[in-house]
Amino acid sequence: MPRVWDVPVHDSTRVRDARVAAEGAAALAGLDRNRTAAAALVATELATNLLKHAKGGQLLIETVPPPVLPAGQEATSVVQIAAIDHGPGMTDVPAALRDGFSTASTLGAGLGACRRITDDFDLHSVPGRGTVALARIGTTRAGGARADSARGLGHAASPAPVAAAVRAGGVNIPFAGAEFSGDAWAWVRSGHRTTLMLADGLGHGPDAARASSAAVEALRRSGHLPPAEVLRYLDAELRPTRGAAVAVAQLDAETGRLSFSGIGNIGARLRTGEGWRPLLSRPGIVGAHRPTTIPEHHATWGADCLLVLHSDGLPSRWTPPADACLASFDPAVIASVTVRDASSSARPVRDDTAVAVLSPVPPDGTP
Repeated sequence: MPRVWDVPVHDSTRVRDARVAAEGAAALAGLDRNRTAAAALVATELATNLLKHAKGGQLLIETVPPPVLPAGQEATSVVQIAAIDHGPGMTDVPAALRDGFSTASTLGAGLGACRRITDDFDLHSVPGRGTVALARIGTTRAGGARADSARGLGHAASPAPVAAAVRAGGVNIPFAGAEFSGDAWAWVRSGHRTTLMLADGLGHGPDAARASSAAVEALRRSGHLPPAEVLRYLDAELRPTRGAAVAVAQLDAETGRLSFSGIGNIGARLRTGEGWRPLLSRPGIVGAHRPTTIPEHHATWGADCLLVLHSDGLPSRWTPPADACLASFDPAVIASVTVRDASSSARPVRDDTAVAVLSPVPPDGTP
């Protein structure tokens, strides 16, 4: 089931909680002692930065699929740490990543150290709106395979081969700080087809988590099918569970066509050169009340496209990001910014919240 550590960081006592959470995620991902220590250090540094520079924020720690699917290899889970705040933001991100830079009378080595010891690191900050820092740590530190963003953070000259020129990422927030989320996202590759799925188990809690986890496992056996057929397969596999709302998006690398089908209250927004448009799901519950017909929506996928899938924990009338440069960031950063900017104290979350993003790999090949 999708275990997520949601650590609110509003005082120094939560820094230790962040470190313990990272160690727990590292154990789930099968990290060795050195990589576990790296995850713990990154969580500690990012939590400390939330206190020093933003007067607090939120740390989300979980195991996730990698942001790119390596061709001909089985993808293993990695530890993802996302630090999200509504603080003052940064005016000079590259400077903030240099060792020795500080605006809080500290050594200023925190972000630079995080960047060096992680496999993926990205940072999005807007003055007056806040900052999202995103780090991933895998089982091994593969030389030359890290995937920093292409906006001055540095990247490898020879990244690992990718199955298609797309990457995916997401964040998952359990309702009311629960141990498990009833939402889950996953993506798989089968030949020239890359498939992204988001599932929202009915209700929340362990039973909802079991339903969404069953959908993830079923996707791994059905990624060769088109989206409507995937949903039919999942419907049979989820019958022993309470069921879930599920959306499936599939990119065909040979035709450049994106296909989408959904059942239930999973939201989907697609950005193309013409702006954002919704992709509609049919009413129903996968595993309980599947509609007789499941239509597929099709669109041409290009370098300017961006797909956002989200569960109903996100407000239905959230506004897609207008910043065109956001698409160049890690997809999990895009998901984190979406959650942050759609939330407010006036609109309390009433369910688990998950956002998954599919985006093109930047033209320079940076994963």
